[in-house]
Formats: sequence, structure tokens, C-alpha cells
Amino acid sequence: MPGGDQEPGRYYVGVDVGTGSVRAALVDQRGTLLAFADQAINKWEPQFNHHEQSSEDIWAACCIVTKKVVQGINLNQIRGLGFDATCSLVVLDKQFRPLPVNHEGDSHRNIIMWLDHRAVSQVHRINNTKHSVLQYVGGVMSVEMQAPKLLWLKENLRETCWDKAGHFFDLPDFLSWKATGVTARSLCSLVCKWTYSAEKGWDDSFWKMIGLEDFVSDNYSKIGNQVLPPGASLGNGLTPEAARDLGLPAGIAVSASLIDAHAGGLGVIGTDVRGHGLACEGQPVTSRLAVICGTSSCHMGISKDPIFVPGVWGPYFSAMVPGFWLNEGGQSVTGKLIDHMVQGHAAFPELQAKATARCQSIYAYLNSHLDLIKKAQPVGFLTVDLHVWPDFHGNRSPLADLTLKGMVTGLKLSQDLDDLAILYLATVQAIAFGTRFIIEAMEAAGHSISTLFLCGGLSKNPLFVQMHADITGGHGKNEQSWESCVSQTRG
Repeated sequence: MPGGDQEPGRYYVGVDVGTGSVRAALVDQRGTLLAFADQAINKWEPQFNHHEQSSEDIWAACCIVTKKVVQGINLNQIRGLGFDATCSLVVLDKQFRPLPVNHEGDSHRNIIMWLDHRAVSQVHRINNTKHSVLQYVGGVMSVEMQAPKLLWLKENLRETCWDKAGHFFDLPDFLSWKATGVTARSLCSLVCKWTYSAEKGWDDSFWKMIGLEDFVSDNYSKIGNQVLPPGASLGNGLTPEAARDLGLPAGIAVSASLIDAHAGGLGVIGTDVRGHGLACEGQPVTSRLAVICGTSSCHMGISKDPIFVPGVWGPYFSAMVPGFWLNEGGQSVTGKLIDHMVQGHAAFPELQAKATARCQSIYAYLNSHLDLIKKAQPVGFLTVDLHVWPDFHGNRSPLADLTLKGMVTGLKLSQDLDDLAILYLATVQAIAFGTRFIIEAMEAAGHSISTLFLCGGLSKNPLFVQMHADITGGHGKNEQSWESCVSQTRG
């Protein structure tokens, strides 16, 4: 953010709610990071593919991290507050109290997480309708979107949840409501996860066709009938109650929210690369692909005109960058998959002990171990006999098949640290190949991508970045290597 003529000493707070933790940052008007804090949040998995959280727990974590980052700051100089979060489903009753999304009746667990796959039957039925709204989600709706989850709640928790519900929020919109008391929804959430059209609004025929005509009859009051663009100022700003919770002054501006991946995409797709000698300097912003790499990977590309890509979500108008259409590819639970493969290996205790002894993270140790065992060959060739198919949680893009499973081929009886390191490498390579397949699908449909911009936790791992550069470089329409831009923008 350029400083320009803005007066000095203005501060802004951003709160980012991920899958496993809440982070807050304090920045000045130039975008300089001044303070950072994070706080873990609880997750429950009462049965396979059921993933739940608590809105009260998450709000409490937001309050903890916000108070930490503003310590020592003149609070009267804080000008604004913004939230982003995962696209998880929050359920409240008519008095805004939590409702259970589980058979146990535990109302504390009132969030169905984004990665929850309980609504498989419901999403199959929705896709079988072939309704026209599906063309804006790549032709096939994902089980991770909100419509199938809402239908599951109606069919499975009618008395304890559905009939009592007054409000269904995307988590980012819940947080902005909690801060301001304004129930308006962000265009980002509704367009990307709820089938809302920025141009036409809700499609009554879709909700009636899938058995959720309830929303039509009450004018969509439960899921949002006031929609604002991301960044729009909400109501009268921070309420006195929320101000006390967060340790901030009442009345400061609060913006309409973003989904977490879209906040990351917005942040990096507009990166100023001038003066760094990068090949992407001078190229249009539509040639960039933002890859947000956390618990999952999301691939954000924008265009001036709508581009329909089979198996890739969108096109969504103004959902991330105002005035541009967004396509969103994705790979479910990529970061979680790496953890799963490494932590489930027989040599994991040895890895933990050796990494601790060196005061390193397990992934920093694995990266250095791979450098030791590669000898004279490039590290990527260590996996010549070992291959991973990474769809352990189904395939989001470009195959859009939630029934797919993961696979490892080339295993042998040895289970030492070398084997663990090579399995880790093969998993990272598989994720990078997934990114390549998404790029190829987007380019076949009309995108022209020359540069990858990575952000998120995995972008701090140099091996993850390098494998993406090696595996995607030179395979787009422009036949050029992306190594320089990917590697140098990973921060």
C-alpha cells in the first residue's frame, strides 16, 4: 500500500481465521507489518468425514490475538478492522445462539467445517438436477459448498437444528456480524459458495428444485438478502460489546469480509514486482495465478471476460478483484496430506527426535536430509520409483470427483528415515503435478497464465516452492520457466 499523502500513524487490524488457528496482524497505512499473533482453535471429528468447530471458540481466539497485536499502540490511531476466514458453515437460532450441527446435540459445535464431506448423497442429487447455476461451479457442485450441507441439516437434524435455525452464515460473514451486528453478507462468500449471482442475485428455481424452498419463502433472510462487496464499510462500525471483547475502540470501521483463500489471492495477485528483475514484470495481472497453499491449495486466476473451465469453480464476477471474473481451482487438504504421510510413517519418531535435537522443524530437517541423500543427482530424481496420487480426500479440480482416493506405488519393505524423506518428496511432487493439471485445464479453456504467485504456510517451504517451479515451468501456453517468479515471491 503506497503511503502517498496519508497522515502518519494510522493503523489497521486484519484477522485471519484458518483451519487450525486464528492469526491477527497490525499494519500501518503503507502495509508494513508491525505485530503478529496467533492462537490455536479447536476442531472435532465425531465420525469420519464429519468436521466441526465452535463459533464461540473462534470468536474468543479472535479476541485474544487482536488484543495482543494492539498492545502498546495508541488505540485512537486504529482506523479499521477486517476479517477473512474459511468458508465453513455457522448455524445460529433466531436469537443468534449456537445450534448443534451434530447428532450428539452439542450446540457448542455449531460449525460444519469447509472440509466436511458428510453431504455426499445430497451433493449427488444436486448435481443430478443439471441446474443452470452449476455451470458457474465448473459444471459439478462440490460437497464442500454450502447447499449440500444445508440440505443435509434439513434431512438429518430437522428438530434439533433446522426448524430452530434463524441464521446460516459463512464463517467470514459471521465474524463481521459479530463485530458490527450487521447481518449483510459479503459478495465473496455468497457468490463462491452459495450460488448467488453478482448480476442476478438468488435463483429461486435452484433452491426449489433441490428441496430448500424454505429460503425462497422467507426472502432469503436466513442466508442473506443484503449483499455488499468485499471491503465495504459495515453499519456504524465496531459495536461497544465487540469493542470490549477485542480491546479496540467502538465505532472503528469494519469491512465486509473475504474467504481466507480469496484474501490471500487478492494480496498476491496484485503484487508489485517492479525493480526485482523478474520475467513477469510488465505482464498483465490476468496472466498471474495465485496459489494459496495452506491446509488446502487454492488456485486463483482472473479474467476480464467470463471463462468457463470444466472442473474449476467459477467464473465468479467481482468475488475477489472488483470488475474481474474469478476462476478457482483447488486441491483439498494438501497441507494436511503432507502431515498425514509424514506422521503416519514408521520413522516419524526418529525424525521428531533428530529435528528437535537440531532445533529445526521436521520439514526443515527433511529438506536437509534430502540434500544429503541426493548425491550428485537433482533432488527430484530421488522419486524415480515412488509415486503418489494425492486425492486422499477426493479431487476438487480439475476432475471434480469426490469419490477418488489416494494411492502410493513403488513401496518396499524398508521403513527408515531415507524412505520417509523420499515419500515426503513424492507427496510434494504429486501436489505440484496437481497444480500443473489445473493450469492446463484453465489454459485449455482460455486463460493465459505465465506466472505463479504462492502464499500461505506451505509457500515458506523452499522444497514445496521449488517442486512447483520445476513441475509447472515450461508447460503453459507461453512455454517459459516460472522458477524465478515462483521462488522469489514466496514470502
